[in-house]
Amino acid sequence: MRDKIQWGILGTATIAKEQVIPAMQKSNHCTVMGIASRDGEKAERIAKEFHIPKYYEGYQALLNDPEIEAVYIPLPNHLHVAWAKKALIAGKHVLIEKPIALSSKEGNELLAMAMQYPGLKVAEAFMYKFHPQWIKVKQMVDVEEIGELKTIQSSFSFFEDDPDSIVNIKPFGGGSLMDIGCYSISISRFLFGSEPKRVLANIEYHPEFKVDILASGILEFEGGSSSFFCATQLVENQQVQIFGTEGSIRLELPFNPPNDRPSKIWFTRKEVTTELEFEPCNQYTLQADAFSLAILENEETGIPLEDAVYNLSVIEKMHESAASGCRVSL
Repeated sequence: MRDKIQWGILGTATIAKEQVIPAMQKSNHCTVMGIASRDGEKAERIAKEFHIPKYYEGYQALLNDPEIEAVYIPLPNHLHVAWAKKALIAGKHVLIEKPIALSSKEGNELLAMAMQYPGLKVAEAFMYKFHPQWIKVKQMVDVEEIGELKTIQSSFSFFEDDPDSIVNIKPFGGGSLMDIGCYSISISRFLFGSEPKRVLANIEYHPEFKVDILASGILEFEGGSSSFFCATQLVENQQVQIFGTEGSIRLELPFNPPNDRPSKIWFTRKEVTTELEFEPCNQYTLQADAFSLAILENEETGIPLEDAVYNLSVIEKMHESAASGCRVSL
């Protein structure tokens, strides 16, 4: 059986150049065969920089290539669904950068279309779920090593005030919740293994950009809660702490763990703290290999597309709560 999938990169976004392409090129089950850009010269330049065999002027040209089996879409959020649909029509498997859509309605449209192509894999690229530190944390929570999970506290922030940055452009799906708050929402749903019942949010919007630049939220689950903040005009930070009735877990770098040194988490129970180390790895490589293996072995991706739609629903409810000043039920 062959062991590699031929990939095409639909766009030249920073995350593709700095993270995903190098990670895929180190993987066991991916060959980065082509890259496309609206600017043909840019596509050629990036292809040469990364020694990618093919380059295309225009995204459709890549989709028309029969050698390309799967595509990764790192385009701005407002283009995700349109090009994912075109990729499906072209017979390609699709890995879409988070969030998959601008809204849960748009996400459901993609979900409905994906169901018409049962032979093709479609997934959201939430890379953290493939890192050993999060696989271990989820296992520890599920077997109640910290007792019953009761509450999660997390945050993710950085400072970006450039009006040309995608995070500051509302029609492109900018804002702190879409860009990084989605992580806190995702880990909360991941660890509780369910959807929140109610949401309470406070949001600050930029007076000119009209995007959320600071959002604080509380997600209420059946058995506990998750409180978090995210910001795109705040000091750089990321943290997660998980509390149960008998212990707690803290992650050193929860969302962007290092590739070149071990990752660490701290597990505290009965006043004894244990440090757990994880060998250096690249979560983007692990994600690409997992998706490629799902194609090669015709297995489920492990992260259903519905999960991406649910995450968007929570983001929408946070905006609704902030506007009303009240808790909102899902």
